[in-house]
Amino acid sequence: MLNADSKLENVPRIGAKYAAILGKLGIETIKDFLMHLPFRYEDYSERISIENLSTDMTATVMGEVVKSKLIRTWKKKILITECHIKDDTGIVRAVWFNQPYVSDSLVEGKGVRISGKISEDKKGIYFANPSWEFSSRTPTNTGRLVPIYPETEGLTSKWIRWQIQLLFKFASQIEDPIPENILSQLHLPNIKTALQYAHFPKTLKQAELAQKRFAFEQMFMLQLVSQSIKVSWDKQSAVQIPFDEKLTKDFVNSLPFSLTNAQKKAAFQILKDMEKPRPMNRLLNGDVGSGKTVVAAMASLSAINSGFQVALMAPTEVLARQHFESICKLFKDNKINIALLTNSYREINNFKFQTLNFESSLNLKNSNLKIDSKIKQNKSSQLSREDLLLKIKNGEINLIIGTHALIQKDIKFKNLALVIVDEQHRFGVQQRAYLQQEAINIDDGIKGKIPHFLTMTATPIPRTLALAFFGNLNLSVLDEMPKNRKRITTKIVGASERNSTYEFVRNEIKNGRQAFIIFPLVEESQKLSELKAATEEHERLSKNVFPDLKLALLHGRLKSNEKEKVMQDFKNKKYDILVSTSVVEVGIDVPNATIMIIEDADRFGLSQLHQFRGRVGRNDLQSYCFLFAKSSTLSKSRLRAMEKFSSGFDIADQDLKLRGPGEFLGTRQSGIPDVAMQHISNVKLIEIAHEYAEKTLKESPDLKKFPLLEKEISKFQKNVHLE
Repeated sequence: MLNADSKLENVPRIGAKYAAILGKLGIETIKDFLMHLPFRYEDYSERISIENLSTDMTATVMGEVVKSKLIRTWKKKILITECHIKDDTGIVRAVWFNQPYVSDSLVEGKGVRISGKISEDKKGIYFANPSWEFSSRTPTNTGRLVPIYPETEGLTSKWIRWQIQLLFKFASQIEDPIPENILSQLHLPNIKTALQYAHFPKTLKQAELAQKRFAFEQMFMLQLVSQSIKVSWDKQSAVQIPFDEKLTKDFVNSLPFSLTNAQKKAAFQILKDMEKPRPMNRLLNGDVGSGKTVVAAMASLSAINSGFQVALMAPTEVLARQHFESICKLFKDNKINIALLTNSYREINNFKFQTLNFESSLNLKNSNLKIDSKIKQNKSSQLSREDLLLKIKNGEINLIIGTHALIQKDIKFKNLALVIVDEQHRFGVQQRAYLQQEAINIDDGIKGKIPHFLTMTATPIPRTLALAFFGNLNLSVLDEMPKNRKRITTKIVGASERNSTYEFVRNEIKNGRQAFIIFPLVEESQKLSELKAATEEHERLSKNVFPDLKLALLHGRLKSNEKEKVMQDFKNKKYDILVSTSVVEVGIDVPNATIMIIEDADRFGLSQLHQFRGRVGRNDLQSYCFLFAKSSTLSKSRLRAMEKFSSGFDIADQDLKLRGPGEFLGTRQSGIPDVAMQHISNVKLIEIAHEYAEKTLKESPDLKKFPLLEKEISKFQKNVHLE
């Protein structure tokens, strides 16, 4: 006996074949299928008499087939089905291309309903490839607001509509997870009515009301998940790290630059959070080059000065190494032991055992000790991985910088009080949820406490997305650039201007500058072709365009130490131009590079282009970004935002509008439901969902009072990965 929870493979006309295809969309049961909602509608509801049809009109006619024939064109061998349909007012043609089965069904004398767009040729007006069904049937694909569903290979909206119509009787068995009083206060329909309005709307108003209800439901779930994480996080205990004002001021005064007001504000928020007995959970959201590292260093200094350890995680070894070098420079006047620990590198910048400057670090790769010539051998500094882990466990290392290798089981800390995660969005969906969980589970050496948690991202997040997806985090924003930075001149370059741009680059390099040339990253499965394209382009540029200059090549198939060598050589001016795939997006800071050329710029999102652009303009020199793009009007109009805006937050807003939140956030893979995504710019909806989630959790923090909601939340959490 079938019910709403029955597996689709047990449903006649679906079976194992279609159940497997539906499974790709996460649809496994009848309930899942009924909750697969349309994303738009074709309005075929207006029935018109044939005499009133005109070109470009979308309409429905009902009549009788008076003539039907199958024609094979002589030149292209295309099969054309042509039917003549008659009503009381006239006759109209309907034409289908390469659908010979239509002529078998639409035989003379059959009553038919046809919906579609009217076209015109030398014979007059006609329906081109219209939807059709026999007029004796209940309207499903014609004569109504016809729902269009998200599809996948082997699945059409037409097939989905037939199945939904047959299975809709099970809708009454689906229990509504949203408490009745909330629906009543917000004037939203219950779940059965909403499903009726979504799949079989009589008016667009009904369809919109259904969309509104399900958008609220999904945003409400999102807020409940987010706020539940916050509630559980706030129940944890952390060590209280006092804010030492003199220490902080002395550090800031030692810097060779002035902090922006945004940096001061963010640092103050973080330092005050760390004074509290519950763990900080804050997102530092800053534009490229806005100075997140300095803010993180100030937080680290405060924790270390109070006798605790700090761990800083980056998504790549290259970025981890860059942090190691930058932070060693920032702390050159402080007696702090800083270690770099990744799969390839084990280094220590050790002030306790000997006096070293940051270049004079011990470099241990693959467990083989290599000692810099500037350093006299000292037995206490000969570190294997085991020795370094022991020093971390004993608390001799104050600041540990690395990749996610830092949360491996064999790493134990003495008193870890602060975890900083940089570029968290780059860690991948599965690791995002894992990292924060691991911050709770990490062997920090402090009983009954968990570390304070600071996340940093260089992808500016628009306000609506921050509201929707980061409800469990406190937010600090760096929306100011350092005062000495000049605005990067950005220009879209067409084919005719390439040579003059190359000449401009040559002149800049003659003046002692350096340049990046970036190529689009392709799909994982095409990495070999990416390598081939980058290699060929490197060769073309070296031989034909810049034969007088030194060009390096960087791509994703190089090993970490090879990538680092290329980057280090570029930084040390051994090369004039770095030709690279998009692996250069984060992790390289070359102050002398003033030119960024991006090939096929129209293949990137605006936010990613802004990340690339942020690789230059990192000093007080005038920098340039050239966007080589196809000449299509659409791509150029999109790229003009790069010419117009220099702020990453403005760029992010534009990117969100143009690409939609799914592509912007990479949430195609994160399980965020489509309906929630479509309404992500609705600030009022998000605020209402936030408010009701807050009220609901106050009434029942564990949701035991709302068992249906608790059950749905549990399912929702399995599918959705929050940052």
